[in-house]
Amino acid sequence: MILNLKTVFVTFMAAALLGACGGGDAGESNGSGLKVIATTTQIGALTREVAGDHIELTVLLTAGADAHDYEPNPQAVKRIGEAGLVLRNGIGLDEWLDDTLKSAGGTKRIVTVTNGVAVRMAGTEGGEGAEEHAEDKEGHEHEGEDPHVWHNPDNAKIMVDNIVAALSEADGANATTFKANGDAYKEKLDAVDAEIRKLIAEIPAENRKMVTNHDAFGYFIERYGLTFVGAVIPSSNKDAQASAKELAELQDLIKRENVKVIFAEEEVDPKVARELAKDTNVTIVEGLFADSLGKKGSGADTIDGMLLFNARKIAEALK
Repeated sequence: MILNLKTVFVTFMAAALLGACGGGDAGESNGSGLKVIATTTQIGALTREVAGDHIELTVLLTAGADAHDYEPNPQAVKRIGEAGLVLRNGIGLDEWLDDTLKSAGGTKRIVTVTNGVAVRMAGTEGGEGAEEHAEDKEGHEHEGEDPHVWHNPDNAKIMVDNIVAALSEADGANATTFKANGDAYKEKLDAVDAEIRKLIAEIPAENRKMVTNHDAFGYFIERYGLTFVGAVIPSSNKDAQASAKELAELQDLIKRENVKVIFAEEEVDPKVARELAKDTNVTIVEGLFADSLGKKGSGADTIDGMLLFNARKIAEALK
């Protein structure tokens, strides 16, 4: 079946416009003690694991919201101004915080919890056979550092260590508790890592190819030896736009590489991915978590839960 490029491109533009509406939520707070701000759901979840109720934690982004287009409202700015510690992702994901901090005033320590992580460039996924696709990806919009570091458990462990250090410096009375909680959670991440490796090992080698809705799973793909074929939105930012030429090239690549599945994330409108899947006669699997964790009770509301949730869906689809 031939892909109707005009239809897909119009659908893509409409989806991009819908996805560009930023959130202005003030976030969710819990606990008491030192006032701490976490910019994203991922940092918020890791901070809860380390601190429990020993701090008053405000997570600015809620489940399903995307840090790329978040716009703090006055209440959020007020909370940032009152905080004693701000934990951010960096790598361009929450750069809106810079202007917000100027507006918020107050004195606070700001810690980038991804410090020490080996940052990959978007579109440079490894895995067996990745070099075969380098020529196909040439010219696509893959520029920039990829901020989605939490999709590799080892990176999440580095984030935990940075959070432990930041909280211990700001609240020395609870430093022993923070360290113990952090160590315990890193052990849980190691266990999840081993479980994911077993799941991926069950996928036939020739099926370990991924096409995603946007380029957000590079760290996961590199960690577990998968091959990145392409993305409907050829960027780590979901608000980027693909051209008709890029969509046509991706269609050809899907057919040539005998790709079985297109994976779509919970936070990105899947309309274009659905159309591409239909016109290339491949399965679409929706509901992975990329830019945000899931809501409470979803099974993907923690880093370890999200990693395993995604891995199970990927492994089941590619077997």
